[in-house]
Amino acid sequence: MQPITKAIRTRIDHTNEMEHSSPLFLTSSFCFDNAEDMRAAFADETDVYIYSRFSNPNVQEFTDRVCALEGAEAGFATASGMSAIFATFMSLLKAGDHLVSCSSIFGSTHTMISKYLGRWAIEYSYADVLKPETWESLIKPNTKLLYLETPTNPGLDMVDLEWVCQMAHKHNVLVVVDNCFATPIAQRPIDYGVDLVIHSATKWMDGQGRVLGGVVVGNKQLIHDIYLFCRTSGPSLSPFNAWVLSRSLETLQVRMDRHASSALSIAQTLDNHPGLSWVKYPFLPSHPQYAIAKKQMTNGGGVFCFELKGGLESGRKFLDALELLSLTANLGDSRSIASHPASTTHAKLSEAERLATGITPGLIRISVGLEDPQDILNDIKQALEKS
Repeated sequence: MQPITKAIRTRIDHTNEMEHSSPLFLTSSFCFDNAEDMRAAFADETDVYIYSRFSNPNVQEFTDRVCALEGAEAGFATASGMSAIFATFMSLLKAGDHLVSCSSIFGSTHTMISKYLGRWAIEYSYADVLKPETWESLIKPNTKLLYLETPTNPGLDMVDLEWVCQMAHKHNVLVVVDNCFATPIAQRPIDYGVDLVIHSATKWMDGQGRVLGGVVVGNKQLIHDIYLFCRTSGPSLSPFNAWVLSRSLETLQVRMDRHASSALSIAQTLDNHPGLSWVKYPFLPSHPQYAIAKKQMTNGGGVFCFELKGGLESGRKFLDALELLSLTANLGDSRSIASHPASTTHAKLSEAERLATGITPGLIRISVGLEDPQDILNDIKQALEKS
């Protein structure tokens, strides 16, 4: 059975009403028939539902569907992608441990690593995505975790998952991958040996910019450790959001096929545009890691980026000139979105930090929606003429 079929057909048990679509369990807690059943539940002798901070049928259905898509043993869903990342770090790292992270990561993840992990005496080193040959030298005796994105946000650089897993596991280091940009439709990191996979379900998994959510899936024992941390600390995914996300997963493949085909055609058309220094998309042959993308992805995803020749000011002008594309702090929507990372998502980084992670002054990230690709292209072109 194909992963998408398994995911669509994975659902919670029917109620007595025998509904075809799973109902919404909008409840904070669950009842017991007697004191002994309640005692056994709190003693972890049974796996019944107790409290929605711990687990909920809708949240479990969403989690199980993501596990089916990613080929994972187990998973745990959280209130947002960032809470999934934080819970993973806090569950698997302790004072005195060392983290190696790819330097090209989402701005909030960078802030979490550089500003907050030190409060728990957790060390970190950044690895240059363009110099993979240097990564192994960063591993220390106390290194416990290697964290990365591929494709990276927002520069769309690629990391060879098979290589990085072999290298890290040789040193008994766990590998955690943020697979948000690719989605399990285009890339399944666990197939290459990755221990845990994280998603901001807010993005492509929802697909319409409606709800927040996060999920981490992978090795069963590691997920249990994350579950125990989250059960106590409480970054719970709401049953309603989980219900929405489960419905969205049923259309994830058909949506991602459209997003990716539109992104590729638009990127191909813009390649060599006179107003651009370069265009980057994983499935463009001009991409520096094109061979890696073709090896581990089935399509290039729904995001491409380009560099405006006019730099920072041109980036602002480009955004202001757009008439169709949305300016919003999100991606993975049915509506196309443009962002200028240097002045928005990564603005709190110093210029040196931005450049070190591949965020140049004129970098524009486009999240390609479900509109007609020609309409998306026309809006980008007219904005380029004005910037």
